[in-house]
Amino acid sequence: MAIAAPRLLLVLAAALAAFAGPAFAASKEKIDRRVDKALAEFREDIGGADAVLARAVGVLVFPSVKKAGIGIGGEYGEGALRVGGRTVAYYSTASASIGFQLGAQARRQIIVFLDPKALEKFRASDGWEIGVDASVAVVTLGAGGTIDTTQLNQPVVAFVFDNKGLMYNLSLEGSKISQIHR
Repeated sequence: MAIAAPRLLLVLAAALAAFAGPAFAASKEKIDRRVDKALAEFREDIGGADAVLARAVGVLVFPSVKKAGIGIGGEYGEGALRVGGRTVAYYSTASASIGFQLGAQARRQIIVFLDPKALEKFRASDGWEIGVDASVAVVTLGAGGTIDTTQLNQPVVAFVFDNKGLMYNLSLEGSKISQIHR
């Protein structure tokens, strides 16, 4: 017997919420602590991270984006936008997918705004979708385990990593980022 699509989505949302645990509705203090930790790990583990962050006009950090799926999948995370090293707003990222998938994973995402106009457009939006409202280049590691700076000619670049380092060949297209109030 098949489960109706709306009911399946509710089941998936409940499973994702259970997997994500404290990531849902975290306080701004907790989000800031997690963002600090994610940035520190990024700087420690990824060669060239300090140079990239120094060029940034804004940095959107999602310390934990959790994804789960059984046929239909979803992901969710909360983070903070830092400008000049200070948190200026809080955001969530969410996306859904359909296709063969089973399991769960967590990762960190750092989206770096290298162009003031791109940051301004992001902050003025009411829900920003990667691939629709802006193109975001996902940066990979170059030789020697450092950031491939040839990809830093885009107005917005992203780094996706876990506790094993920068993740390869990922797309953030379809992720919707919305401001949350904490």
